[in-house]
Amino acid sequence: MARYDYRCTKCGTTFEVEHPMSAHPKVTCPSCGASAERVFEPYGIKFVGNGYYNTDQRGTKSGK
Repeated sequence: MARYDYRCTKCGTTFEVEHPMSAHPKVTCPSCGASAERVFEPYGIKFVGNGYYNTDQRGTKSGK
């Protein structure tokens, strides 16, 4: 089960709903009962530290 953020189209309330990734339920606002839309937020990945290039981009020689 995954948790998703939804926002009400009428009153703007944001809330979480838990459902399987394969499900696409019709979600209603718990405050006013209007329909809600899923909120998509961009999440960035930041690699900090040494070793990302050295371990991920090895040469063609192996076993040495």
